Amino acid sequence: MSDHGSGGHGAATVSTVEARVARVPLEQATSFATRQVTARDYVLVTVTGDDGVRGHGFCYAGSSGGEVVRAAVTELLAAAVVGRDPFLVERIWQDMYQEALLHGRTGSVMRALSALDIALWDRNARAVGLPLHRLLGGFHAETVPAYASGGYYLEGKTPEDLGEELAGYVKSGFRAVKMKVGRLSPAEEEARVAAARAAVGDDVLLMLDANNAWSDLPGALRAVERLAPYDPYWIEEPFSPDDIDNHARLARSTRVPVATGEIEAGRWRHKELLQREAAAILQTDAAVCGGITEFRRIAATASAHGVPVAPHWFHDLHAHLVAATPNCTFVEFFPDDRVLNFRALIDTQLAVRDGELVLPRTPGLGFGFDPEAVERYTVPGTPAAVSAA
Repeated sequence: MSDHGSGGHGAATVSTVEARVARVPLEQATSFATRQVTARDYVLVTVTGDDGVRGHGFCYAGSSGGEVVRAAVTELLAAAVVGRDPFLVERIWQDMYQEALLHGRTGSVMRALSALDIALWDRNARAVGLPLHRLLGGFHAETVPAYASGGYYLEGKTPEDLGEELAGYVKSGFRAVKMKVGRLSPAEEEARVAAARAAVGDDVLLMLDANNAWSDLPGALRAVERLAPYDPYWIEEPFSPDDIDNHARLARSTRVPVATGEIEAGRWRHKELLQREAAAILQTDAAVCGGITEFRRIAATASAHGVPVAPHWFHDLHAHLVAATPNCTFVEFFPDDRVLNFRALIDTQLAVRDGELVLPRTPGLGFGFDPEAVERYTVPGTPAAVSAA
C-alpha cells in the first residue's frame, strides 16, 4: 500500500478505515487558566482505498477521552465511508453528519467526523499527486505566516522566564507570539504580560489566551482592561464557548479584539458568533469543527462578514488551509514540544523560515504517521478497523 499515490483516481473506493488512540505524555505537567495537563490523547485515523492509496486524519481528544472518539470513528461513522468513492467528500460528509445527529453535533462525535474527513482529503490529494494546499486551490505558494504559541504556566516559571521564552521566539524570526493568561491574580497576570511585552518589544504582535477563564462580564472586563495598555492583538476564549452573550458583550466593551471558536463545531454555531459580533477573529480548528470540508464553509462565511480566521493548533494541517484561504491570517505554531507534542507521532516536520512555515511539496498533507512512535504510544485495546464487505 502507498502513502503517496501516483496520480489519477480512477474508480477507487474506500476499502478500510482504521483508528487508534495514541496517548503521548508531556515532559512535565503544564497548565493554563482552567486545568493542568500531563498527557495528550490523539485519535489517529487511516483511510485506505482499494487502489492502495492511504490518507491520514487525526484529532485531539483531551487527556483521557481518546477511546470515546475512536469508538465514534469505528462504531458510528466508518460505515458511511467504507465502500464509497473517496472523492465524494461532500456527500460522505453529509452522510456522516446524519449519523451524528442523535449522538452529538459537537465534541467527540464531530472530532471523529473531522478526523475521517481530513483522512479523505489527504488520501485524495495523494491519489492525484498534489500537496493538499494545491488541491484546495492555493492562495499562498511557498510559505504561510505563523505565530509562535507558548507562554504556558510551568512550575517555578517566573515572568522573567516567560519573557525570555517569548523573546526567543522573536529572535528565531516570529513577529507574533501568544501566551496564556487567566490563571493567577490580576496583579500577577499584569506582571506576566508586562514582562512579555518588554521582552518582545512594541512591534511584535502579542496574543493573550484566557482558555475560558472568566464566568462574568465584570470580572473579564476588569482583567482585559488591566492588560489593554500592553496592546494585546487579541484576547482569546475569555468565556465558556457556550456563553456567546458574554463574548458579544465583552467585544462591545473593550478595544481589545475578541478571538474564539476553537471548540465550536459546524457552520451554524460559527454563523451565530459572526451574526452576534461575538468574535473579531475566528479560531476554527479543522480537527474539531467538522474537518476540512466544514472548515472551508466556515471560512467562506467569515469572509462574507469581514472576519479573519486564525486556525487553532495542528500547524501541519492548518498550513494547507491557511495557504488556500484568503481570509486566513496565521498558522498557530508550537515551538515547544513540552506543551503540544503531536509532532512526536509524525514522520516529517514542516520547515520554519523567518517566522513562516514552508509549505510541503509532497502529495497530501506532506507527512505520515511514524510507525514506531505510534506503536510506542498506542493505548492498548484501542486499534480497530472497519472494512468493506
